[in-house]
Amino acid sequence: MTKSIPVKKHNALKDTRGDKIFFFLNALFLGLVALIVLYPLYFIIIASISDPDAVLGGQVVLYPVNITLDGYAKIIERSDIWTGYLNTIIYTLLTVILSLVVTIPGGWALSRKTTPGKKFWMIFFIIPMFFGGGLIPFYNVMSSLGLINTMWAIVLPSILSVWNLFMCKTFFESSIPEGLIEAAKIDGCSTMRTFFSIVLPLSKAIIAVMALYYAVGQWNSYFNAMIFLQDETMYPLQLVLKEILLASESTVGGSGETILQQYRLANQLKYVSVIVSSIPVLCLYPFVQKYFAQGVMIGSLKG
Repeated sequence: MTKSIPVKKHNALKDTRGDKIFFFLNALFLGLVALIVLYPLYFIIIASISDPDAVLGGQVVLYPVNITLDGYAKIIERSDIWTGYLNTIIYTLLTVILSLVVTIPGGWALSRKTTPGKKFWMIFFIIPMFFGGGLIPFYNVMSSLGLINTMWAIVLPSILSVWNLFMCKTFFESSIPEGLIEAAKIDGCSTMRTFFSIVLPLSKAIIAVMALYYAVGQWNSYFNAMIFLQDETMYPLQLVLKEILLASESTVGGSGETILQQYRLANQLKYVSVIVSSIPVLCLYPFVQKYFAQGVMIGSLKG
């Protein structure tokens, strides 16, 4: 009967006292940063369901006081809120679809060394990235195109971000092997077939990131709507909420008690409107989270 030879186990390297102090301070610092970031969001939530007098009196700090949903009821019962939601969803969907159609092929074209006039197109896109014509020329262009008071005045100016275009370009340069493209050409794939059959399936990460960027940008946008839209039935959600807040803060011709009530209502609606407008984006983010970090990191490095 043979005896088994005991195997000496090597203990893993133990953290030194200096390492433990570093990890503790690092965790403490990151916890403090997380608290600084998360507390304002938490405060908005508890303030939106607290009594306005308690919020104004500084009683709402760590938990809601005298819970009430009156602010949400006042927001939800308004028909213009639902119209604004529908308009914003339409504008956002159109912007995302058209932006992907423009940005992804554009980034791929700029990433190819064989693209005719590549240096010219790079300069062409870089100049308006840093210099703009101003609001009045912008309005005159939109007016001359007959886009005033149409949804295209909201969608068309938002379908291309030069920053996103260059991010896609860098992603393709660093993530799509040149040998794979050459192999496709040897097998007889055309440029279009290569793009749709090989490049796009490998680009899910950057497509998801671009969709999120464009969707969030359009969802939070209100300036173009404020400039180009006169029909209130076409207002996006952000502009509708802005009008509600301005109307609730109006104190013209009111008594002292009326002014106080309007101020309380405006303060409550301020927090409720943030929650109402943020819910769709918060619901969208988990579905693209797994692509988000991958797409940003790959698209930010080359080599």
